[in-house]
Parts: sequence; C-alpha cells; structure tokens
Amino acid sequence: MNQNFELDKNDDRIVYVKEVAVADLPDEVQEKAGDLETLFSVHKSNGEQLALVAGRELAFSLAREHDMDPVTVH
Repeated sequence: MNQNFELDKNDDRIVYVKEVAVADLPDEVQEKAGDLETLFSVHKSNGEQLALVAGRELAFSLAREHDMDPVTVH
C-alpha cells in the first residue's frame, strides 16, 4: 500500500494509527486490499496520511523504524 514516511525537521515525531474500513476507501485501494476488510493508516498531526498498511503491528513497526512515536486513534 502507500508508504511515504517523510517528515521534515519541524514535524512532530508523533504519528497517529487509525483502523480504516476497506469499504470506505476508493475503489482502486479496495482492489489492492484483496480480501482484507480493514487497513491501518498512519497520519501526521496535521492529518496528512503517511502510510496505509495491512496490519496494526506493521503500522507501528514502520513508524518506529522511521524514528516516529505511533499512537492509536480511536
């Protein structure tokens, strides 16, 4: 899926991980999601999406690999 983990030096290191229903996403993304019913998005504090991945653990791992501090959004 989408992975664009670039923050500039002024950005906050906290990123937000949110569960997203595949049915709520554009058709193109739904096709790529296959049989998955949910994906997890990673966002900067301003709402910009950095990534859309298959699992919560993967979202947290990717964020940490890029020196970010992930938190869950409910």
